[in-house]
Amino acid sequence: MEITRRRLLSALSAAGLLTVIPSRSASAAEIAAGSARLLANTVAVFAGTAESNARPETAVKLAAIDQAARTNLKSMDAAGAGELFANLTLGTDEANLNTAFRRLYETALATRTPGSASSDLYQNTTVQRRVIDGLVWLHERYYGDQSKGYYGNWFHWEIGLSQHIGKTLALLSDEVEAYRPGLVSTYVASMDAYLRNGIDGDVNLDSRFHTGANLADITTNRILQGALLGDDARIRKALTDQLTVFATIDPYHLNHGVTDGYYADGSFIQHASVAYTGSYGKGLLTRVVQTLKILDGTGFAHGEELVPTVRGWVKNGFAPLIFEGWMMEIVKGRAVARTDTGYTDVGVVVEAVVDLSSLASGADAIALKSYVKHIRSTSRTALDPAGFVSPVGIVRYADIIGDATIPAADLNPGSRSVAFNAMDKTVHRRPGYAFALARSSDRISKYEYMNGENLMPWFQGDGAYYLYLSGQDQTQAYGVDHFTTVSPYGLAGVTAPVEQRHTIPELYGKPYYDNPGHPLNFTSSSASQNTYVYFPRGTNRHSGGAVLGAYGAAGMVQSDDVSYRDKGAGLLPDDFVVYRNATATKSWFLLDEEIVVLAAGVGDGAGRAVATTVDARTAAPDDQVSVTGMLRDGRPWTGSGIGDLHWLRYANATRRTAVGYVFLDTPQVRVALDKVTRSRRAVRTSNPDTAVTRTVFGVTVDQAPGAEPIRLAYVLVPNAGEAGLRSYLRGPLKVLANTSRLQAVTHTGLGLTAANSFTRGRHETAGMRIEGPASVIVQRERRGPTTVAVSDPTMHRDTVGVLLRGRSLRAVRSDDGVSVSSVPGGTRLDFNTHHAYGRSFTVTLRG
Repeated sequence: MEITRRRLLSALSAAGLLTVIPSRSASAAEIAAGSARLLANTVAVFAGTAESNARPETAVKLAAIDQAARTNLKSMDAAGAGELFANLTLGTDEANLNTAFRRLYETALATRTPGSASSDLYQNTTVQRRVIDGLVWLHERYYGDQSKGYYGNWFHWEIGLSQHIGKTLALLSDEVEAYRPGLVSTYVASMDAYLRNGIDGDVNLDSRFHTGANLADITTNRILQGALLGDDARIRKALTDQLTVFATIDPYHLNHGVTDGYYADGSFIQHASVAYTGSYGKGLLTRVVQTLKILDGTGFAHGEELVPTVRGWVKNGFAPLIFEGWMMEIVKGRAVARTDTGYTDVGVVVEAVVDLSSLASGADAIALKSYVKHIRSTSRTALDPAGFVSPVGIVRYADIIGDATIPAADLNPGSRSVAFNAMDKTVHRRPGYAFALARSSDRISKYEYMNGENLMPWFQGDGAYYLYLSGQDQTQAYGVDHFTTVSPYGLAGVTAPVEQRHTIPELYGKPYYDNPGHPLNFTSSSASQNTYVYFPRGTNRHSGGAVLGAYGAAGMVQSDDVSYRDKGAGLLPDDFVVYRNATATKSWFLLDEEIVVLAAGVGDGAGRAVATTVDARTAAPDDQVSVTGMLRDGRPWTGSGIGDLHWLRYANATRRTAVGYVFLDTPQVRVALDKVTRSRRAVRTSNPDTAVTRTVFGVTVDQAPGAEPIRLAYVLVPNAGEAGLRSYLRGPLKVLANTSRLQAVTHTGLGLTAANSFTRGRHETAGMRIEGPASVIVQRERRGPTTVAVSDPTMHRDTVGVLLRGRSLRAVRSDDGVSVSSVPGGTRLDFNTHHAYGRSFTVTLRG
């Protein structure tokens, strides 16, 4: 079930939300009962229940809760004068204040968790009052004075601190009422006052800070505050605001100018232009599922009506991006530099899916539970449910895994190609591998850097790709150690100028560019900082592709980012450093056994040397790695060096993985196999100074300074054997065109031709004429139908026309918006791409 934002907001009337939020007026008794149920639900979510905590599966979680509380109490015992916790300095560092509130929450949690390892903390009034006294102490000295607060990161003041405070007050609501009855209202007034990007202490849907995952966090906090106050109006208003995150973003009819959220093609965007399913997206998923759980049975909302929407997020937004229990790098923003792994990311998603399955019914519930089993059965690292937030979730997970009647099944087919065109990403999956491509445009950011995280991100959105191989522990292939040891200029798929760039801290001596006196007002959280430093967009609109069944095509015109353009226009300060990009027009054609990559116009307008990386793979230093191949003259190749190669094979015998490379039309390549040691702090200032050593395999095409632009055509062949790579001497692939105007290939075995056109005018290839920029896939079955898929990669065309030359064909099945007509010399297809936002249109034809 898809809810458009326009439809949802049109349902917001003075009477409240139709169906989701009851419009009737509740009595005081009903409000009190609903608030009490909401608080009880909240306690059950975080502390578990007597029933759940009696289960042996929760023992590790309960022990961790107990240990955290005891550690915090010891720290309070050891605190010196002016301290709440020993050696935790407060007053200048908002992260430390957040830590103080978190520790109070952890301590309160142990007093409400039945079945803890030791019973002396559970329902311990003395400890509870000590926590309450800590809340009073913090408010009086470091939180209540508005003139002293709100320094540092806005997130802590508007979201993070309120989360810890609200949950602590909810856990101890009865004791707070008995011991400090005015504390709730005191804190709620302060939390309202710190909502400075809001309006009069409430949400502002027009604020760029109150969108997507951030909005879900803020409104969940306010729902809890309303329950603590018994304030029906606050709860209903917060629910009304939160319901906007369930709406599918319509980019042509934005409400409040918001582009953050889920799109029809499964994309998720946060910060207006960052592809973020794997970080903020999973945060939003977690928060809304938790909210549905705490609302269950309260009467404030009919949450079950929202479950199908959230299930759609999981199926179309998350499942394609999770490969054998690993969250793909292309949707993690700056989080790629963190030491948490992709397996940890997926653990968060699994907990949300487990809880969502308990809210769903029938086939939907079974499908979600089957997906949980699928992740567990395919993940290379065992999922640890002790990391779940809720003991109840741990028990539900155990019940799902232990239920023999529930089969393990993916929510997606094993073979699928997904064009996340709304966030400029592409995923192509087969049973033995997954290919993930990061594109960018004038709509979507090239990368995300912030707060000293992801220090060298410059080319992560310039066609960088990741080839995940089945059966491999992905921590040995990707994750933080990949970005630590692989050169940022040598990521797989990247065309980069040969130059030395500097990180933001190196350039400016701090994690951001500070110039509040400039007309663009550069401060740590200003809009200009976002635009030019944290997540700059490209300057070319062409980025997108088509999907035909399980096959895909994608194209992108590489561009400078906005800072280079605007510095040239005189809009940026003189001391603001910008970098010029190399040039390239690229296509990726996604088949069964092959990913075909074409590049044209590869060079540099400034005359610099350029390097294009075919692939970059990492291995543990003691892994048995071999590199073999064949030169175009038939001589064998082994190891590293520079050569005119026909094919190459990288194999890791230790991991039982291999990748082949077929060079269809490529100059000499440089093959490197180097041992690299670097600290994880190189990519994130707050990472531990841990040295990582990896064997880095790289395949690169080098261009000398001042060289003319070149073209490249090569094939990635996952899990390839040498015999299979030799067979490409005879086909089945052929490059039909490779220019900056048109790129096209054909695969005779599949009867498939795919093309990306990049310029205006007519483009001719393989009995097909394409009008203007488009992405087209045609598959002709022998003695069967012809199927055509088309998309507009510019997002701005009203129609795309394609002429199939030859005998006249008629449509036997087509998407809405496709018209078919016979014309002299063939069959004309017109696709209505107006406001389609890169969606593929498909038509099946017969003679």
